[in-house]
Amino acid sequence: MRKVTLFMMLVVTMTVMTCCSADSPYGDYFGMRNGDGMMNAGGNSSTTGELTSFDITLDQSATEPSGVATAYFPDEEDKLENNEFSTLVNIDMAHPETKTENGVEVTVNNGHITANHNDTKGVCYVVSGNTANGSFTVLGEKKYAVKLNGVNITNPDSAALNLLSSKRAFILLADGTSNSLTDGTGGSQKGALYCKGKLLFNGTGSLSIIGNTYNGIHSADYIVFNKGNNIYVKSTANHGVKANDGVFINGGLLNIEVSAAAAKGINSESHIMVNGGRTAILTTGNGIYDSEEREAKGAACIKTDSMLTVNGGELWLKSTGSGGKGINSDASATFNGGNVYVVTTGSQYKSNSDTSSPKGIKADGNISITGGRIWVRTEGTNGEGIETKKELTVTGGEVASYAYDDAINSKSTMTINGGMVFAQGKKNDGLDANGNCYINGGTVYAVSAGTPEVAIDANTEGGYKLYINGGTIVAIGGVERGASIAQPYDSENSWSSNTWYALSWGGTTFTFKTPTSGGSGIVVSASEQPSLQSGVDVSGGTTYFGGLGVY
Repeated sequence: MRKVTLFMMLVVTMTVMTCCSADSPYGDYFGMRNGDGMMNAGGNSSTTGELTSFDITLDQSATEPSGVATAYFPDEEDKLENNEFSTLVNIDMAHPETKTENGVEVTVNNGHITANHNDTKGVCYVVSGNTANGSFTVLGEKKYAVKLNGVNITNPDSAALNLLSSKRAFILLADGTSNSLTDGTGGSQKGALYCKGKLLFNGTGSLSIIGNTYNGIHSADYIVFNKGNNIYVKSTANHGVKANDGVFINGGLLNIEVSAAAAKGINSESHIMVNGGRTAILTTGNGIYDSEEREAKGAACIKTDSMLTVNGGELWLKSTGSGGKGINSDASATFNGGNVYVVTTGSQYKSNSDTSSPKGIKADGNISITGGRIWVRTEGTNGEGIETKKELTVTGGEVASYAYDDAINSKSTMTINGGMVFAQGKKNDGLDANGNCYINGGTVYAVSAGTPEVAIDANTEGGYKLYINGGTIVAIGGVERGASIAQPYDSENSWSSNTWYALSWGGTTFTFKTPTSGGSGIVVSASEQPSLQSGVDVSGGTTYFGGLGVY
């Protein structure tokens, strides 16, 4: 039970609009302009709380989160339990030997081992030992397993683990073991761990992969990570994890860091799906100009040429270079559950008359949020929090974006039907829809930088409009001029900074802390006549937005 105590009470009850679809008459707080109709210079807004300070770290000792969705496998054959690998072939990297064992041909060339199981079924290579100048290559016409059983491979000239069979490769991380794979800079390999076929990780051992020539892990097909995996990937030259046909994270601890210009932590030409586990990614490379495609590009923690789906687990994403992004999807981005935390600190990258702007989450297709938690903070110049080139829809979950530029932006329609939404633009709007903006339910707390920006903006210049049909609204900095509000609302021309307010209506109270600075005026709206109480003390209840809102 939350307790609200009034130190100082300022009850604000102004004109209340209860008629359906009433256009707002309050020009001062609904799209602010100066006397001659020209917009004033923009202001600045700032706030306090966890949104301003939470950070992203790699952590191989973290506890795997329990909040997971149903594991997804593109094919039933991808499940380890649906396979049997009982034909064991031992490979000792420290003492390599040429042999034929259980139908498998093993050859050695100066410490580099090649195994060919041809059409032998159920082969499991048990690999152990250390080498500073060697590699293990697999050929064969049948699916197979490679059990890493305390092995450390460094290959100065090419891939450390080179899986050239196009069949399924099950990587088994032996319980209680530590393993490492490192390539050098002397070859043209695609990854320190390269797989021509499907790459399926299983087991609870740990694996460290260092890519110095190109990617850390590269599959020409798809990759599946599973519960119990503990994998660290570092690439100094390109991407951390690269897959042509998809990346599916069902669980495990996955820590990735990349430092090359415009490098991606996880890069896929197809679907990326997260169902469980804790995935932490750090990118530090700056933007770069691609002369072939004639465009500026930035780094990204997660980049998909297709769609992104998050159903469970945790994503911890940080990009520090110019033009860097947390999530970059060329199609849709759907968030059904789990926790997503994103920080970008770089500024806009400019080259050859083109730019790459930092963004927390960016999708060229629709963004749909139905559940889970999403926290985003962008600190560098022109950094937008969440942006879609099409439509954005929120029906549930908690979304909090504290951004340098627009906090949440859609190039088309924005619809909020439910959930908890916080949006603060330090230099721009809170919510910004380039099409119509519909708020039908949920709780929306938005803050703008100040005139001419507004807390909730729709593209009136393009003939679009803001429609508030339901929900609970707090808009510091006002809402778009000409907004259609179909429920009671109040407005006031001033508010106190760093102050707890209680917004009450019909027996319900939402308390919120105001920012240290922001746009002039405040608009509130609820299903029944709202009232504001200033200077309250809050204890208990359910906290949202890193401590800025409580129910």
